[in-house]
Amino acid sequence: MTTQCGKTYRTNGDLELYQKIHTGEKPYQCAQCGKAFKTNGQLKLHQKIHTGEKPYQCTECGKAFIRKWHLNQHRKIHTGEKPYECTECNKAFIRNLELKRHQKIHTGEKPYQCAQCAKAFITNPEITQHQKIHTGEKPYQCTECDKAFIRNGGLKRHIKIHTEEKPYQCSQCGKAFIRNGGLKRHKKIHTGEKPYQCTECGKAFITNGEQKQHHKIHAGEKPYQCTECDKAFIRKWQLNQHLKIHTREKPYECTECNKAFIRNLELKRHQKIHTGEKPYQCVQCGKAFITNPELTQHQKIHTGEKPYQCTECDKAFIRNGALKRHIKIHTEEKPYQCSQCGKAFIRNGGLKRHKKIHTGEKPYQCSDCGKAFITNGEQKQHQKIHAGEKPYQCTECDKAFIRKWQLNQHLKIHTREKPYECTECNKAFIRNLELKRHQKIHTGEKPYQCAQCGKAFITNPELIQHQKIHTGEKPYQCTECDKAFITIGELKRHIKMHTEEKPYQCSQCGKAFITNPELTQHQKIHTGEKPYQCTECDKAFIRNGGLKRHKKIHTGEKAYQCTECGKAFIRNEGLKRHEKIHTGEKPYQCTECDKAFIRKWHLNQHQKIHTGDKPYECTECNKAFIRNQELKRHQKIHTGEKPYQCAQCGKAFITNGELKVHQKIHTRDKPYKCTECDKAFIRKWQLKEHQKIHTGEKPYQCTECDKAFITNGELKGHQKIHTG
Repeated sequence: MTTQCGKTYRTNGDLELYQKIHTGEKPYQCAQCGKAFKTNGQLKLHQKIHTGEKPYQCTECGKAFIRKWHLNQHRKIHTGEKPYECTECNKAFIRNLELKRHQKIHTGEKPYQCAQCAKAFITNPEITQHQKIHTGEKPYQCTECDKAFIRNGGLKRHIKIHTEEKPYQCSQCGKAFIRNGGLKRHKKIHTGEKPYQCTECGKAFITNGEQKQHHKIHAGEKPYQCTECDKAFIRKWQLNQHLKIHTREKPYECTECNKAFIRNLELKRHQKIHTGEKPYQCVQCGKAFITNPELTQHQKIHTGEKPYQCTECDKAFIRNGALKRHIKIHTEEKPYQCSQCGKAFIRNGGLKRHKKIHTGEKPYQCSDCGKAFITNGEQKQHQKIHAGEKPYQCTECDKAFIRKWQLNQHLKIHTREKPYECTECNKAFIRNLELKRHQKIHTGEKPYQCAQCGKAFITNPELIQHQKIHTGEKPYQCTECDKAFITIGELKRHIKMHTEEKPYQCSQCGKAFITNPELTQHQKIHTGEKPYQCTECDKAFIRNGGLKRHKKIHTGEKAYQCTECGKAFIRNEGLKRHEKIHTGEKPYQCTECDKAFIRKWHLNQHQKIHTGDKPYECTECNKAFIRNQELKRHQKIHTGEKPYQCAQCGKAFITNGELKVHQKIHTRDKPYKCTECDKAFIRKWQLKEHQKIHTGEKPYQCTECDKAFITNGELKGHQKIHTG
């Protein structure tokens, strides 16, 4: 019996050998590497490692061993013999030593405790290996890359990376492994065997080690803590990888593009991007993936499996990481903050992308059009535009999309599902992002301000689009007419003008539109819905934009002024149209009579004169009109409605335009002056008619007697002579 620990032995020799553990005495030293041993026999066996001598060879597979008992144990692998069985769980083992070690798992016995950190172990070799962590001793060094290891087994496995030796191959799929343990774990993927189940959540695992790591999630146990940022981890290797973020160490570099990575695994995955290798294919849809975990996650889309559920809103997720990010929405936790503008993010990846906005860094460029992107994912999505690839198709209307989330949002149009409701006005939205944007209308919050003109916007994309007005940037160009646009949406709408495609048709009147929002606005004419009401005069509008423009009438605000004549306008579009009067620009020309117009819709209305198309008919007298506005004005003649009254003389008018013209009589304002005789007019058309006196132009000719007139009214009066 030893006096130190009380353990007993059969022979005095065994006792003397064991006492050297307590004294640390190792009198037999290797002349080649300096390693010391308790007995001469141990030294002799060790020396065979240096000489490469393995005298005991297996007749089944040719594998050789230094010791005979190693060979005897190895043979049991071929025979399948496992004579030592556990009475608790019936698990069987080749060696009695393995059984004894296993039994301590059931008893919880860990007699060997580390003096430095108090961690306990089942066997003495385990504590011996563990103590090397504290001493930093790594006696087994690789001759290829100088990497060192605590155990000889670790070195042997590492050497196979250099030799690319993978002797253990799966008979089902051909995948090969460095270690037999790796092959055994892999085989369980094919069999679906997961014998280790979590008692907390029921999740099952292939190995006991995976189960133990999983238990730490429930216990909240994260024993490995970073000294730089106090972030903690379940596994030590996770901490080691994390530390490289602080040191910025990226030892694994791609030989193709020089991109560097923290882990070798990340490099290997990246290299498959260059080779295009995607060895893992989905048997259901044929989609291929670079790694098996990516395939595993993808397969959950087909099975509908979402094992990670939010306790706040019952939303479920395929991945635990996605659930963690989602929970931060409820807690409003945004731990990653930009040091330049203070904007905070849920994920570090979001912060990294955001920082590139400040630096202007866009490393990923499209080879087709040269457009650059912040992330590789954005570039890939963009390339689908050139390829015309839209893999996500709607089963209701056959509309296809580049991204899956776009399809999911689109499907809500068919189901009319709008789960996000505003608490102020009860307006509902398909997406939460749309609701958040809408809520800023109520709060008046416009956090994104233009540095050039001071105009503020609700969202950053709106600001980015606005800034292109100042820079003049129009990256989206039409191949038909070379007209360029700020956004791709504007270009798409414009292209439909060339193709005359109007896929959105009103079910009530048959009128067709280029975009669905235009149809939605049009349908409000039939329903009479005008949700945007003026607080000054109770006038209501179909669109919010119409209300905003109307409010400027009350405030008198006309921000857009002509530099030629000083006339001011409420909208920039009004100013642009007005400027064409000075330049004489009339880009829209009639092919029938060569008459030209400033606006396209003026041309469209004019062409109806040639076609005789008058689609708007009065139900009282059957008189027909080219425009709906003309019909509405006419209907007020039947009703006698004249809502616009002059404050000076009390005369009433059908339209606001007529009232404005009338008010010029009182103010004697005649803004339209003739350059030939200085005669001035209240209305522009009066000036135009007058100018024909100077030019001698008489465009209206009688078909009966060829007599010509300046105005169409004069012609009509003359034609009554012929008709009697």
